[in-house]
Amino acid sequence: MPSELLYQIALTQVPMIGDVTIRNLLDHFQSATAIFQARQRELERIEQVGSIKATAIKRFRDFDSAVQEMKFIEKYGVQVIFYGDDNYPIRLKHCADAPSLLYFKGNSPLHASRMVSIVGTRQPSPYGSKVCVQLVQELCKAGITIVSGLAYGIDILAHRTAVEKGCPTIGVLAHGLDRIYPPAHMEIAREMMHCGGLLTDYRSKTQPDKQNFPRRNRIVAGLTDATIVIESGLKGGSLITAELAGGYNRDVFCIPGHVDDWHASGCHELIRQHKAVLVTGAADILQAMRWEETAARTGRVVQSSLFHTLAPEEQTIMQLFNNKSRLHLEEIYILSRLSGSQVAAAVFNLEMQQLLKCLPGQQYEPVSPVS
Repeated sequence: MPSELLYQIALTQVPMIGDVTIRNLLDHFQSATAIFQARQRELERIEQVGSIKATAIKRFRDFDSAVQEMKFIEKYGVQVIFYGDDNYPIRLKHCADAPSLLYFKGNSPLHASRMVSIVGTRQPSPYGSKVCVQLVQELCKAGITIVSGLAYGIDILAHRTAVEKGCPTIGVLAHGLDRIYPPAHMEIAREMMHCGGLLTDYRSKTQPDKQNFPRRNRIVAGLTDATIVIESGLKGGSLITAELAGGYNRDVFCIPGHVDDWHASGCHELIRQHKAVLVTGAADILQAMRWEETAARTGRVVQSSLFHTLAPEEQTIMQLFNNKSRLHLEEIYILSRLSGSQVAAAVFNLEMQQLLKCLPGQQYEPVSPVS
């Protein structure tokens, strides 16, 4: 009998069926198996599906490729995380275009309490390299997981520094887990699997084609609480990641540079457009994220009846449920009047403390009624 995993992999391979459509289907049918077993008329009634996409699902027959992917997964011990699974990264789930299926090789949790992405140019200056190393070292001391894209320059420098400090670091790939690109980073990638991991939404045998990298960047931006840009020109992947992070209501920070240095032109433009906050070191970031204040509360379990023990942001969000039993994430943003990063962190903590429950369609409800 075909397994749910087989149908999950196959669903991501159906022509014209993207992540948003898959999420709409899952909200209704609850599983990939049920989607493939549904009648065409049932599929057509789902938002953003219609007759053409419904026909594509019903006519899909290339299950052999999904079987081959399952063999690869089993052989190399790859962890597969489907949207809706309990271990799907909570922060990423809040993104409208979150990947339906993730492939992970490593030992670091993808829902660590503090995560930041560090991105930048592939040709950093000596100044940028120095700042990157110092910044990562300080963030590691604060127990922060470092996320980047395993590319040349700032990316690999951030990963390597984290590994040297024994700090979890996750590399997000623009290809399958059967290869490492660039090949020169094979050794550090192996080390990362013992101190972090490698993550992708691409199946094996996927080439690192140019168009894959902007798509990869949405995971770099969505997986973390904040994105830090260290040197970037006016164009490139770093600015794409920063724009995506801002669109996900995540904080964006930039390291400033010399006014006439092209390495800093992208950072200065983000700051000028108020799309990023100027920071000069880890202390600025910890303060902006209020992580200094919450350090003492890490890992503490709080009962719903003891709201006075919650952080102010968490209390604000829980109090919203005094008048409503269920709220959409966007309603929480609007009604709480908190910043995007504050809401993301507070909701994450409340889920971890089993005070809030995430429902399909980015809906939330308290585990116990709020009095």
